[in-house]
Amino acid sequence: MAGHSHSANIAHRKGMVDAQRGKLFSKLCRAVYVAARNGGPDTATNLRLRYAIDKARSFSCPKDNIERSIKKATGELGAENFEEVIYEGYGPSGVAVLCEVLTDNRNRTAGELRRLFDNAGGNLGATGCVSYLFAYKGLFVVDPEHVEEDALMEIALEAGADDVELVGDYYEVTCAPAQFETVRAALEDAKVPVESAETGYIPSNYVDLDVESGRKMLKLKNLLDENDDVQNVYANDNIPEEVLAE
Repeated sequence: MAGHSHSANIAHRKGMVDAQRGKLFSKLCRAVYVAARNGGPDTATNLRLRYAIDKARSFSCPKDNIERSIKKATGELGAENFEEVIYEGYGPSGVAVLCEVLTDNRNRTAGELRRLFDNAGGNLGATGCVSYLFAYKGLFVVDPEHVEEDALMEIALEAGADDVELVGDYYEVTCAPAQFETVRAALEDAKVPVESAETGYIPSNYVDLDVESGRKMLKLKNLLDENDDVQNVYANDNIPEEVLAE
């Protein structure tokens, strides 16, 4: 999978913190809000909220912003009405794309996403057109500097992980969503630093792109990331290293 890695996507997202700090914080807090609204404000019983808060903190989202989102969700600061929607489509060269969205207006969001796909040489598809190409899993990204592969393999697999693989410059540990907390706790107990820990959609196969298609795909990802309603973008693209380096 040269040229593709979930850790590369994470690094790209972290780069947004400086370039678009306010917009990224808004997305992270919106995810906290929905998690708290659906499962309550207690992180001991609402694991989804805990994960959303941990993710927000990993991007240095201010504590006040996070707490304000939870208070809004519980009605202390007024109510908002976001719903979760997954939009599916195709990028350049038939790349499968999933967009996790939180929106208060489906019609507006669908129209905006359709325009963004069109601008980057892709098209927004119907529900189910590409989702079968992805599996929802837990994913941990680990820097090889902190742990040997054999040790990581032993810790992760004993905790119920499905696989440990070196992808690019990082190890990627995948597991079933139900095993996410167990694997997380095992890595913490073993004092293995984790660059990122989250659940998301992982492709079952990848589309190798040439330089031109890779640039178009990167443009589409950037356009989608800039949209306020889009929380996460998943794609089975394999973008050339030279394009990522640009």
